[in-house]
Amino acid sequence: MTDAPLIDPFARAISYLRVSVTDRCDFRCTYCMAEHMTFLPKADLLTLEELDRLCSAFVRMGVRKLRVTGGEPLVRRGILTFFEAMSRHLATGALQELTLTTNGSQLARFARPLADLGVTRVNVSLDTLDPDRFAAITRWGRLPQVLDGIAAARAAGLRVKINAVALKGVNEDELFSLTDWCAREGHDLTFIEVMPMGDVEHARLDQYWSLRDLRARLASRFTLTDLLERSGGPARYVRIEETGQKIGFITPLTHNFCESCNRVRLTCTGELYMCLGQEDRADLRAPLRASPDDAAVEQAIRAAIARKPKGHDFDYSRSGVSGKVSRHMSHTGG
Repeated sequence: MTDAPLIDPFARAISYLRVSVTDRCDFRCTYCMAEHMTFLPKADLLTLEELDRLCSAFVRMGVRKLRVTGGEPLVRRGILTFFEAMSRHLATGALQELTLTTNGSQLARFARPLADLGVTRVNVSLDTLDPDRFAAITRWGRLPQVLDGIAAARAAGLRVKINAVALKGVNEDELFSLTDWCAREGHDLTFIEVMPMGDVEHARLDQYWSLRDLRARLASRFTLTDLLERSGGPARYVRIEETGQKIGFITPLTHNFCESCNRVRLTCTGELYMCLGQEDRADLRAPLRASPDDAAVEQAIRAAIARKPKGHDFDYSRSGVSGKVSRHMSHTGG
């Protein structure tokens, strides 16, 4: 085994792994999945011990940031044991950051133990502050439960970033109220364009609200200063001078964000996706289960990184959607 860093064909160092620990979720957001989803058989999922082995291999090979995703990661039985396992890499300094993306429904219960295990910040998906609209978007969710979870996260000392999907005709009228609320609560806020992933009941083109338009609306009220900050990820950031808050824009459709991509995504079944917007993937479960030694796993990881593409092909035109991928976001893990 070797600990040489992971470098893709375009000289990008892969230092960020997003790992989905489950495809299950306690919400059914209209832009993310169908209401009556068929989830993977539990037997197909990697055990938490297997996820530990794979993530630890990535850490040995240069991953410095690990984000746990789902589905909703906190509905996975025993999930704290996985965070505990990953916290040992924080203790050695091999891992610089362990983070979580969540819908917030379980945060009231988990915020404190997550903070105790070294998680310092969480991303919470929240598209509206209107309870009825929240119920309509999530189908099964309740806004007070999520707001309680966010409050618990703050009480535990966690930084909270709100991720809001921009939905045409749905939450356009909340642009300023959501921004103002985040400013009052001290949360950073990132807007995300809806992505063409998986089959849902609603037409993607009907849901699509360009962040170019959203940003122009913000600029009509606030002074926006572009920030040079980059995470290696998709977001571009501005500072609102009037409030000092940071606003991010994730624009896979109006601006291809791939040139500095430093991340790959591992699914709960052991598939490695080198690009969110491409179908190519590598099976890591087979070499993982074939031997207790990690040499074959590391070889498979390196072979996969050697196939990482330059970018994705997402595109919306006036008449349709191209670059669509068949899997749901909940399968890949955000």
